[in-house]
Amino acid sequence: MKTAELADAEPETSGVQTIDMARTELRQVNATLQAQNAAANQRKWTIENPRGSHAMAVGLDAPIEVTVKGSTGYYCAGMNKQATVHVEGSAGPGLAENMMSGTVIVEGDASQYAGATGHGGLLVIKGNASSRCGISMKGIDIVVHGNVGHMSAFMAQKGNLVVLGDAGDALGDSLYEARLFVRGSVKSLGADCIEKEMRPEHLEILKSLLERAGAAARPEEFRRYGSARKLYNFHVDHAGEY
Repeated sequence: MKTAELADAEPETSGVQTIDMARTELRQVNATLQAQNAAANQRKWTIENPRGSHAMAVGLDAPIEVTVKGSTGYYCAGMNKQATVHVEGSAGPGLAENMMSGTVIVEGDASQYAGATGHGGLLVIKGNASSRCGISMKGIDIVVHGNVGHMSAFMAQKGNLVVLGDAGDALGDSLYEARLFVRGSVKSLGADCIEKEMRPEHLEILKSLLERAGAAARPEEFRRYGSARKLYNFHVDHAGEY
C-alpha cells in the first residue's frame, strides 16, 4: 500500500492508494481525487488523518471508492457523481450537499442539512442526523439508521427519506412529491404533510432501500408520509400555512 504525498502522485494499477493529510494539504487531496476519471486505473483511495477537514472529497466525478479514516467537517462529498465515499466517523453540516449520483456512507452522525438539494444517489447515515436532513431534496435517496432532527425533508421535492428511528418537529414541512418513511415516532408534521397509505409499491421501494443501506428492518414496520397537496397553488383559505 503506497502513500501519496503530492496531488500528481503516480497512481497504482491495483490495491489502495493512501493519502495522509498529516503531510498533504486538502487542496491537493481534492485535486488528486477530482483528476480521476472513468479511464483511470486507480479505483480505491484511503484518506488518513482527516482531522475534521471541511469540503473533503467534493466534486468527484468518477467510479472510484474513497474511504476517510476519521471524521470530517462541513460539505464532505458535496456534488458527488459516481463515486462511493465512506466516512469512518461523523460528518459536519452539508454532508453530500447537491449530490447527483453514487453513494455516500457515514458510520457516525451527521450534522444539519445532510443531503440538501440532492438530485440522485444514495446517502446512508448509520448514526443520527440533525435538523433539516434532506432539505429541498430533488431525487436523492437518504437512509438514516438513527433519528432525524426538526424540519427534515423541508420543501423536499423528489426522492425518498427513510428513518429507522424517530423524527423531530415539522417533518416534511411544505413537502412536494418526496416519500418519507419513518419507523419510530414523529414529534409533529409540518405544513401540508400527512400520513399516507403504505401500498405494495411503497413496500418494494422501501425493501430495496433498506437492503442497499444494510439496515436490519422490515418495510412493514414503517409508516409513510407525503404531501396533502393543498399548498401547490395559493389559496386564501390556506394563507396561514404558507
